[in-house]
Amino acid sequence: MFKIGYRTAKTAVGTAIAISLAQSLNLQNFASAGILTILCIQVTKKKSLKSAWARFIACVTGMLFSFLFFEGIGYHPIAIALLLLFFIPTTVALKVTEGISTSSVIILHFYMAEQMTAKLLYNELLLIIIGIGVALLVNMYMPSVENKLKEYQRIIEDLFRIIFKEIVHYLRTNESQWDGKEITLTAEMLQQAKTLALQNVENHFLRNEDYYYRYFRMREKQFEIIERVLPLITSITYTVEQRNMIADFIDELSDAIHPGNTALKFIRQLEEMKKQFQEMPLPKTREEFEERAALLHFVKEMEQYLIIKSQFKAS
Repeated sequence: MFKIGYRTAKTAVGTAIAISLAQSLNLQNFASAGILTILCIQVTKKKSLKSAWARFIACVTGMLFSFLFFEGIGYHPIAIALLLLFFIPTTVALKVTEGISTSSVIILHFYMAEQMTAKLLYNELLLIIIGIGVALLVNMYMPSVENKLKEYQRIIEDLFRIIFKEIVHYLRTNESQWDGKEITLTAEMLQQAKTLALQNVENHFLRNEDYYYRYFRMREKQFEIIERVLPLITSITYTVEQRNMIADFIDELSDAIHPGNTALKFIRQLEEMKKQFQEMPLPKTREEFEERAALLHFVKEMEQYLIIKSQFKAS
C-alpha cells in the first residue's frame, strides 16, 4: 500500500523551502541547498543535530582544502584526487565522515567555477547555512509516539498474562496444548518497543533515558526469567501439594500484571509460602523430593522476577 511517512513529508517540504530561500537570494547552485536539507533530515532530533554539525564542519574543512589544493596545484582532476586523499582521512580524524558527500558537492562547485573568490566563498557558506538550517527547523517536529508505547506496554503485559495462565494450567492439570507462540511474539514486541522507546529518547535533547525505555528493559529482564523457568515447569510430572499452592500464587500474580507497584505485596506472599513449605512434612519418595526441589527453584526465580519489578518502581 502506498504511504507517505512524516519524514518523507518533512524532507519534501524542507527541500522546497531551502531551494526557494537560496533562489530568492540569487545564490549560484541554489539547488544544492535542497541537497543539504535532504542529507541532514534524520529519524530523531539528536541524530539530525549531530548530522548537521558533522556536515557543517566537513563543508568548512572542504572549503579550506579546496583553497589549498586548487589554488596551489590548479583546477585539474589530479588536484581533486590529491585533495580527496588528504581530505577523507581528515574527516575520519575529526569524526565527521557523514559530511563527506555534502562537502564533496561544495568542493566540486569551486572546481567547476575554476576560482575561489570572496563572493563565491560567501555563496557556498550561505548554501550550507540555509540547507542545514532548514533541515534542523523542519526536524524539530516529531510526532508523539506515547500512544504507540502505551500500546506496546499493554500488548506485552497481555502476553505475560497468557504465559502465566499456561503455567498455572499445567501446574494444576499436568497437561498442556499450548504451542508457545506467545514466547516468540513477546520477544519481538519487546525488541520493537525498546527501539521505539530509544527513538523517543533521541527526540529529547535534555533526556538520556525515559520511563518507557526503562520499563521495557525491566520487562525484558523478567522475560529472560520466564524463558528460563518454562523448561523447569514442563519437566515436573509428579503431583505434590505445593504445586497447587504455587499455581494459585501465579494465577493471582498474572491478574496483577500492570505498570503499578504490586511487587512488594507478592514478594511478601512468596516469603509466607516458603515458610509454609518449610513446615510441611519432608518428601517420602525421590520423585516427590525432585519435584519439590524444582518447585522451590521456580519460587526463587519468581522472587527474582518480582525484585526486578520492585527495583524499577523504586528508581
